[in-house]
Amino acid sequence: ADEGVQVMVGERDNLDTYVRLRAERSAMVVATGDDLLNVNIAFTVRALTAHIPVVAVARAPESIDIMELAGSTQVIHLPEMLGRSLARRTMGGDARANVIGRFGELVIAEAPVIGTPLVGKAILGSRLREATGLTVVGLWERGSFQLPRPDTIIEATTVLVLAGSEEQLSRFSDLTVIYNQPESPVLILGGGRVGRAAAHALAVREVPYRIVEKDASRIRDPATYVQGSAADIDVLETAGIREAPTTIVTTNDDPTNIYLTVYCRRLRPEMQIISRATLERNVATLHRAGADFVMSYASMGANAIYNVLEHNDVVMLAEGLDVFRQPVPRRLVGKMLSESKIRETTGCSVVALEHLGEVVINPAPDKPLPATAELILIGTTQGERQFVELYAEVDGRRRNKTKV
Repeated sequence: ADEGVQVMVGERDNLDTYVRLRAERSAMVVATGDDLLNVNIAFTVRALTAHIPVVAVARAPESIDIMELAGSTQVIHLPEMLGRSLARRTMGGDARANVIGRFGELVIAEAPVIGTPLVGKAILGSRLREATGLTVVGLWERGSFQLPRPDTIIEATTVLVLAGSEEQLSRFSDLTVIYNQPESPVLILGGGRVGRAAAHALAVREVPYRIVEKDASRIRDPATYVQGSAADIDVLETAGIREAPTTIVTTNDDPTNIYLTVYCRRLRPEMQIISRATLERNVATLHRAGADFVMSYASMGANAIYNVLEHNDVVMLAEGLDVFRQPVPRRLVGKMLSESKIRETTGCSVVALEHLGEVVINPAPDKPLPATAELILIGTTQGERQFVELYAEVDGRRRNKTKV
């Protein structure tokens, strides 16, 4: 209540709690306890109502089926989701783009450029749009999302954020797949559920990896595991810290992750470091410690639940980076996209236009904006807020925020 959140005291496995809550009138019931409790919650709610959505968070993969049998409408397996998200951003393997979000036919992807001829070129000089049809809608530099300018130089550490169709993405892959990175394994610190999920995602991409794990009972394959403490330099060197293109820090303890991030950054100043955060407040600290990317367990779960409520794909782009849709504001109706100054005033980029059921990807800048169309934009949380504030005062139409 001190934080403005309405709270009720009650036993979460007691039917009377949900009767007093009038759960049957709610938009959704979300179970975020441990796996055993979440099964109980779903079963208890279903005794009251069969109609409202029940979303349960699962820690163990074997709990998913049981939660569904208990009445969960959807089960969110956060360790798997987080592991895949961490693995998507690795610079190991080839330079092909990794899809991080979809919006109908629109595909959002990230592509590390290290080792490709794109390094050192300005975005305009790269001629990516002419060669592939893709639009560069953003860049990641050491964990910081930047809007592209024609004269922005693509560095070796740059990860491009691309928007386009599947066909356009295939063209990009055909152009860059030959520029393979050295076959040194990606280093994964922590062999728990998130670490194993990241390893599986890398294996699907045929990216070699090594997992450092202290607990012998967690070691699955001696060929891909190194037993020992990730704080031990001998263990790290055995695992390949000196050659690894990327280290992924996956333990469920934020202080440990901060410690390991500082250590790895000191050992390898040029290496890509991707870290997990359990608590939202530690995201900024991990960036300061040297992480290039940080994925938060808390915000990923919140975004996944929100997307279920809004009937959208359960995909999170990154911390504070969203794809969202808005109706064309009245003051922009009939204007060309190039005249709208949306990027200049809000920092958001228009990546598609939906009109009469058709999605136009990377719309031409000289086409007038129809009154009944919706813009699909990509931007930071702050940019999204600026867009809404800028146009809400003069436009009373309902605005749907959609995260993909």
